[in-house]
Amino acid sequence: MRIALQTDTPGLIDQLQSLAPEIEAFVMPSADGANEPVLADVFVSSAAAVGTEALIKRCKGLRWVHILGTGVDTFPLHLVADKLVSCSRGATAVPIAEWVLAMLLAHEKQLPQRWVSEPPQTWYMADLGCLENKTLGIIGFGAIGQAIAKRALAFDMNIIAKVRTHRTSPMPGVELVADLRDLLQRSDHVVLALPSTPDSDGLMNAESMQAMKPKAHLINVSRANLVDQTALGEFLNSGHISRASLDVVEPEPLPAGHWLYEHPNVFLSPHISWSGTNILERLMAPLLANVLAFANDQPLQGMVDTSAGY
Repeated sequence: MRIALQTDTPGLIDQLQSLAPEIEAFVMPSADGANEPVLADVFVSSAAAVGTEALIKRCKGLRWVHILGTGVDTFPLHLVADKLVSCSRGATAVPIAEWVLAMLLAHEKQLPQRWVSEPPQTWYMADLGCLENKTLGIIGFGAIGQAIAKRALAFDMNIIAKVRTHRTSPMPGVELVADLRDLLQRSDHVVLALPSTPDSDGLMNAESMQAMKPKAHLINVSRANLVDQTALGEFLNSGHISRASLDVVEPEPLPAGHWLYEHPNVFLSPHISWSGTNILERLMAPLLANVLAFANDQPLQGMVDTSAGY
């Protein structure tokens, strides 16, 4: 089995070749340096890698593509529609879920503004909030959404999750709904944790934001194109949305002087919610498991529907 890697991920070649003697893993020469065909059964890339299309076109005998990440909206799926395609779905769910909980707590506990470096006007008293009995609306209930819900349940939150079609909830304490407006009207905190697809593009527009519960908190750990940033600024300025916690924005990197850096009710991080301890190992684990499954003609995990885009 020949496994072509787009980038030289530290330790990955050795781990792949240790799985079975017939595995040969190698980094593909860049398209700039060589254009000759490359025999490869498997191509491994990331959704954000540059030059992916040219490398895929050079692979001959390609049967399977694995994407080291969860979001695949920027990957040229149209080139591999007839191949097996998988991704490291769920690998970053825990770090992202912890980031979301940090944003929930920071908002309710008014951090970091409640830290003091000089004597405050009052001791003992503050108008802090609690997560207990607040309603958390999660839009998208895959691995990330479920990891968020699991942790939020420990804070005694009421949890609603939006799914495409209503079904029985796989998690006790979580109510699944199919109606977006219902979720928005009931939720104190709204988390976007769904894939970026043509259907979700612009999901949170002016109409959706108007439907949100007054003073609600919007958190985005998905993709920036799900949120109309112009409308978001208007609803933040009016106070209808009390805070936006954003790990993804348009464009990235965000240029200096952008209003999102300066707005007092925005928590902004530079697309880092996915990072955490042993993150490379987390991302590589599904690939290693899939290589063994592929070698033994077994089903792969984290399969991508190339027509649906996730």
